[in-house]
Amino acid sequence: MKLTDSQIQELYTFTRAHFVEHYDLQTELVDHLANDIENIWQENPKTSFEDAKNKAFKKFGIFGFMEPIEQKAKAIRKRYRKYMWQELKKWFEIPQIVVTIGLFLTFYFAFSTNYIEIFSITFYVLIFAWSIYKSIQLNRQFRRRKEISGKKWMLEEMIFKQAGGVSLVFLSQLYNVFTVSEKMTGNIYAITALSLAFTALVLINYISFELIPNKAEDLLNETYPEFSL
Repeated sequence: MKLTDSQIQELYTFTRAHFVEHYDLQTELVDHLANDIENIWQENPKTSFEDAKNKAFKKFGIFGFMEPIEQKAKAIRKRYRKYMWQELKKWFEIPQIVVTIGLFLTFYFAFSTNYIEIFSITFYVLIFAWSIYKSIQLNRQFRRRKEISGKKWMLEEMIFKQAGGVSLVFLSQLYNVFTVSEKMTGNIYAITALSLAFTALVLINYISFELIPNKAEDLLNETYPEFSL
């Protein structure tokens, strides 16, 4: 005995009612519930759909779908970090390494002057302002994409909405940048470390705010074969 289309849709509604927001996880859970329900019907064909659904749901334990949600989020975060690392490694290969070295030298020579405080704050504010701008832009893109598709995918949300958290980290560290930089004048090791930190900051933000969102369609199709259907 197989589930009808209306019963499948009811399972989707059921997962949403239990705080499963992302369509990819909803689909996995619906498949799992549907298989369990059909197995229950094989053993006892007289069981109603509602009773079979509740029996299948009880197998998830007292926390319901919380564990699958956490496991899925962990897997998606791992996949996102893999994409970040793959992109970051390219900036230490030819020809991108020329840009990486150029960034480092720009910061190093700027911080080697007597105006290290002014340069560090100026660079920091510029990066922060660009990050805020991109964060707002990506959030708008995410809302438009969701309105068009009517679905929210976990990796898609991470690609387009992770920017807000990064911006908050920037804001919280602004005072530290000022207090640390004013003590670095003439300290070659400290200046080198600060230059490396700013270089990494630029690369990571450019990758997360620009490169990965621009590759979103390819990454989503790679992760979800049904994404383009």
